[in-house]
Amino acid sequence: MLPINLPDTYQHIQFTPGCSPEEMTLTTSPVPQPEAHQVLIKVHAAGVNGPDVAQRKGVYPAPEGASPILGLEVAGEIVALGQGVSRWQVGDKVCALVPGGGYGQYVLTHSEHCLSIPDGMDMAHAAVLPEALFTVWGNLVIRGRLRLGETLLVHGGSGGIGSAAIAVGKALGAKVIVTCGSQDKCDYCLELGADAALNYKDDDLLEQILDASARESKSASETRGGGVDLVLDQAGGEMVNLSMKALNTDGRMVSVAMQQSRTAEVDLFRLMAKRISWTGSTLRPQSDAAKAEIASQLEQAFWPTLNGKAALLPIYQSFALADAGKAHVLMESGQHRGKIVLTVNHE
Repeated sequence: MLPINLPDTYQHIQFTPGCSPEEMTLTTSPVPQPEAHQVLIKVHAAGVNGPDVAQRKGVYPAPEGASPILGLEVAGEIVALGQGVSRWQVGDKVCALVPGGGYGQYVLTHSEHCLSIPDGMDMAHAAVLPEALFTVWGNLVIRGRLRLGETLLVHGGSGGIGSAAIAVGKALGAKVIVTCGSQDKCDYCLELGADAALNYKDDDLLEQILDASARESKSASETRGGGVDLVLDQAGGEMVNLSMKALNTDGRMVSVAMQQSRTAEVDLFRLMAKRISWTGSTLRPQSDAAKAEIASQLEQAFWPTLNGKAALLPIYQSFALADAGKAHVLMESGQHRGKIVLTVNHE
């Protein structure tokens, strides 16, 4: 049963797949009840992400069984527990990866997909951590096997995923090179700690990447003749072959988005000759157990570095929940750097 002090209904964003941002509206529904191993979170802030925009456009539907409401990450207070939840208590402050439903005053998620809000961090900055960090950790560490002393190349360094990749890469002792589409975005990435930030529109991008990877003396990359060890690719399209040229022998590439194109004509001989390992993933369809494993690794290996930090990922702009459409317009414009967040009012 829900605690008696909870309202019967709550507000959330409603949309029709294929609609414009301006057609998103607030609506009211019954407050959901947690099932086994779930928690109900009173949302104070929610992150806005590319998959939200794709779902609104009708090209990235929610997985079977997931909430059709937009929103994949939140921060707030646990207000109800499902059967079998032992770690969390009502009143705990958490940020969480959610399977949908983040654009609302309340949301359900699996209890093992929650993490404590780092000491000294507010709700808004905590809300923008889960989607980016689950994605980056799962792909850089679990799939990409990034190690101390290696060189990481991140295509699309100024967005939420790229910003998180810089933070995780540096925390793991890697050299981080990023590509962006403008000088101000390159400057932003350098401020976050990237070792080099390059404009992907430059004709000599490959030469710049190889030069940047060679500037660090005695790196793991140099022992294999220059180039990078791991690529986190959000571009797809023509960037795939450039990345393969930039990779060392036995290099790895992980694809997590397709901002340029979802198809690419690949030079298979280069992949074979360099013994390149190429993989990729999307986060939302993964199993509860897979997401719980990422959360566990983050909690043990990365979360302690966040205590005492006011922020890890910069927030570019905040919007009220009712203005989610404006947030989507900004997201689609590509002008933001860092994260976009919705703040949720319960009055």
